[in-house]
Amino acid sequence: MAASRTPVAVGRALRQLGEDLATWRRLRHLTVVEVADRAGVSRDTVLRLEKGEGSTLENVLRVARALGVLDELARALDPYATDVGRLRADETLPARVRRPASGKKP
Repeated sequence: MAASRTPVAVGRALRQLGEDLATWRRLRHLTVVEVADRAGVSRDTVLRLEKGEGSTLENVLRVARALGVLDELARALDPYATDVGRLRADETLPARVRRPASGKKP
């Protein structure tokens, strides 16, 4: 699959996440190098994340852990912490979701 342009909403979220990570770092009175060392990533990786340039999900989670916010980040994605998730909690989730060969939704 060819690389595509980053959607506007995704770019905005990357920038916001980067600003939030930088704010957490400063609130904890940590340098970029200290966060990088604690996270097991390079200084440049932390700087790229803080600028909203993106990285791997693992690196985001490593930095979040180094900043002490990993659990909060994981909870933010908990589907059962949302109205939709709670409403559908009684449904049996399929092991996988497959589309017909045509790729169209049923």
